Amino acid sequence: MAMNGTITKWFEDKGFGFIKDENGDNRYFHVIKVANPDLIKKDAIVTFEPTTNMKGLSAYAVKVIPDSKYIFIAGERVKLTSIKSYRVYSEQVPVKTHIDKENTILSVGMLMNSIKPKSESAADQTRTLKKIDIITYHGKVLTFTDDEVDIDATVKVIKA
Repeated sequence: MAMNGTITKWFEDKGFGFIKDENGDNRYFHVIKVANPDLIKKDAIVTFEPTTNMKGLSAYAVKVIPDSKYIFIAGERVKLTSIKSYRVYSEQVPVKTHIDKENTILSVGMLMNSIKPKSESAADQTRTLKKIDIITYHGKVLTFTDDEVDIDATVKVIKA
């Protein structure tokens, strides 16, 4: 379960630092566990996966959230000051099976392997998809799904 935190100490020469997590605990992190190490700095906001090592609490899969006037969501550049509000919700969507029509001959073998007995996958099966609507002051509504973006990280950036 991903957590949010803030870098409280960063020893660039040693390649490690500490993150204060959302529970107020200090967690050790190493530069090799950071997706975008060029953005590491004290007081930067991060998301990470909590873990424990022999010395105590630590963090891996660390992502530094860039402090920027813009957020990039699924390739769309959204100016933070133009966001009026947002709404996070879940929707039931059909579970889609992808069939590559252009390479049908090639994929028949693969299809045969992936066909499940009818009892397992009903054609009307659905899954829950988390979505976020971002409403700008210009009245534009941008909708993104959990498949495209990390919704929790996006909300944190909007709130920051």
